[in-house]
Amino acid sequence: MDNLINYLLQFGQLNQQQIDLVKRKVEVVDLKKDDYFSEAGKIPKQVAFINKGILRVCYYNSKGDEITKYFVDENNFAVDINSFNQKIPSSEYVQAVTDCTLLIFSAEAFKELSTTIIVWDSMISKITEKALIEKLNKLSPMLTEDASTRYLNFLEKFPTLANRIPLSYLASYLGITQSSLSRIRRNI
Repeated sequence: MDNLINYLLQFGQLNQQQIDLVKRKVEVVDLKKDDYFSEAGKIPKQVAFINKGILRVCYYNSKGDEITKYFVDENNFAVDINSFNQKIPSSEYVQAVTDCTLLIFSAEAFKELSTTIIVWDSMISKITEKALIEKLNKLSPMLTEDASTRYLNFLEKFPTLANRIPLSYLASYLGITQSSLSRIRRNI
């Protein structure tokens, strides 16, 4: 719980009463490896803060191939924010890559925090902006780099993730086949 509070305090000030309210609105949920936090075609009804573990955001392309868009690890929020805010079905799956411990806010709890804590919306806006910038910074270079460079950059930016996620997910994220990833790893 302290990880969540410390994370929130990076984006605004909360007094002890507000901190206590946030703690009361959170539910601790353990998600097993390969279980889904949210699914495509459904409206997301909760927001997760990852206390322990890794989630991945993925979708199926028109050929039926599973594509990993990105990974979300500890001390980050996970939700399809557009679908959550607009209450529309998501086009993505959010799946546990490892066993996870999540701190969950229901949509109702999130709304109550928004109406009760004056700075809540501003904090969430700053968190969302930070996440979008990070996502853009991860994806933009990948469009122009070759596979080996993408893999090396992944290792540089996320050194703790590489050994915690299956190669098939990493290959999908990098936009290459698993055999190509194995070849790249052998050559490095």
